Amino acid sequence: MDEKSLKIELRKIIREEIDTLPDDYIAGSNAGILLQVMSLEEYISARNIMIYHSVGREPDTVELVKAALSSGKTVAFPYCFKGGFMQARIVESLDVLRPAMLGIPTPPDTAPVIAPEELDMIIVPALTYNRAGYRLGYGGGYYDRYLSAIPAITVGLARQRLMKYVLPEEPHDIAVKIVATENAALRTADP
Repeated sequence: MDEKSLKIELRKIIREEIDTLPDDYIAGSNAGILLQVMSLEEYISARNIMIYHSVGREPDTVELVKAALSSGKTVAFPYCFKGGFMQARIVESLDVLRPAMLGIPTPPDTAPVIAPEELDMIIVPALTYNRAGYRLGYGGGYYDRYLSAIPAITVGLARQRLMKYVLPEEPHDIAVKIVATENAALRTADP
C-alpha cells in the first residue's frame, strides 16, 4: 500500500477512535491542551498568532482564541481557496466568523490579510500527531503548502490517547515544532 492509500485508511481508523472517546475525556483533554499551549514561552511572547476554529471533537481552540484576543494578540484564521491556497486573515472577534468550506468557521473575505512572515505562531490542525511532529491531516494539503516557507513556531494540538508512534510521511509533509497534548508540550525540533 502506498503512503497516500495508507493515509486514507488511517484517517478512517482515527475518526472511529475519536468517535469512541468519552465526553469527560474530551473535556479534560481540552482544558489540559489549553493550559499547555498558554504556558509555552513562545505563546506568551507571540504577538501574531494564526489559529484554526475547531469543529466537532477536535481539540477546542475557542478558549485559546478568546484568551489571545483578550491579551491583545493579533489573531488570524485560515482563509482557504479552492486549489489548496490559504491565507491568514485577521479577526478581532469570533462573532465575525461564518461557516465556509466544509462548514469550518472562517473570517469574511473583507478581513485583512497578514503576511505569513509576520506570524509568530501557527496552531496547526490534524486528526493526530506523532512525537516527531508529523501529522495526519484531513487530506487537503493546505497547511503543508502554507508552512513550507514560514519561520513561525508551529504547534499541533493532540489528544494523548490519539498520539501515534509512527505515521506515514511523504516528502511534502511538514512537521510541527511542538505537539501539545493534555499531558505535555513535546518539542520536536529547535524552534
